[in-house]
Amino acid sequence: MISWNYLPYFAACTVLLSFAGAFLALFSDRKRRYAQPLTLTAIITLGVFITALWYSLERPPLRTMGETRLWYSFFMLIAGYITYLKWKFSWVLLFSSIMSTVFLLVTLLNPEMHDKTLMPALQSIWFVPHVTVYMFSYALLGVSFILSLYGLMTSKHEIFNVIDTLTYAGTAFFTTGMLIGAIWANEAWGNYWSWDPKESWALITWMLYLLYIHLRLFGITITKPKILYIVLIIAFFALQMCWYGINYLPSYVPSIHIYNK
Repeated sequence: MISWNYLPYFAACTVLLSFAGAFLALFSDRKRRYAQPLTLTAIITLGVFITALWYSLERPPLRTMGETRLWYSFFMLIAGYITYLKWKFSWVLLFSSIMSTVFLLVTLLNPEMHDKTLMPALQSIWFVPHVTVYMFSYALLGVSFILSLYGLMTSKHEIFNVIDTLTYAGTAFFTTGMLIGAIWANEAWGNYWSWDPKESWALITWMLYLLYIHLRLFGITITKPKILYIVLIIAFFALQMCWYGINYLPSYVPSIHIYNK
């Protein structure tokens, strides 16, 4: 039965395969054709581990930060792969592989293993869709963050159409995650919103991405394109605060959304 002890082996295979695909994507068409199957194999490899871990734990591996980092690494590879397939950015697989690898390394150093049981608040039908939808939105918005950095450094504003697609989709999934969370909160604690630190940062993050969308609708790209990149970069850092940054808030600002104990 697969446990956390097998993570180094699966992580090593995932990283090697994803980077092999990413580097081949940078070369000629003849070598580039191997980029897609290698990246897809990397995604499947990590997906197999997550599935096996789910079976071993007898619960969804979504409770701890270590477990959610696994999902983020998985979805980050998928988001990069989708972007590569649709828009053929040869370098996007490399950056998505780097981000996925960083989160895998952090998980290897701090896996945050816990027992199999789930506290009553997590024994809900909303638990899995809420967290997985959020993780997928984080991955899509992570790729839009990468493209924003690229646009800011190169001033190649033709990538806005790609960023728009990723940001709109990521924001839609993020919104869905918030709505599912509100329903779940009402079921678990009797109210839809409590201004908990995580909820507050989720609202800040959501509003920043909505700001980007509204700025795009008003056509600010032509006049001040760098503002849009900066908004997305700030929004992504707010997202990090929403996801795991609240764990480092002072103890007098508790959150009911921390389940690591």
